[in-house]
Amino acid sequence: MIANHRTALINGLLDLAAFLEAHPDLPIPPSVTVHHFPRQDSDADQRAEIDQLAALLGSEIDYEDFPYDHYGTSRLFGPVEYRAVAVLAAARARFDAETSYRGCIQPAT
Repeated sequence: MIANHRTALINGLLDLAAFLEAHPDLPIPPSVTVHHFPRQDSDADQRAEIDQLAALLGSEIDYEDFPYDHYGTSRLFGPVEYRAVAVLAAARARFDAETSYRGCIQPAT
């Protein structure tokens, strides 16, 4: 299934590129980012996966996101970015706490 998903994604990207090339009047965004998020295993496992991907990409770890408990790396292909990001446990817990009342509070009208 993973190989089929990979093939389908690559074919979809190629089809999109061909479609955009064939339709020059169609607006396009200034840039595109393809994200990969590791499974939510331990923080150490997620960091190890990002480190491995950084080695494959020939990129560095992006420490600008570290204060937000994200650990990531990326590589640019012109205006197209492949970005791998681990959302660490502290960030997930903070998000869960911040959104725990979502839908429960009704503003006064």
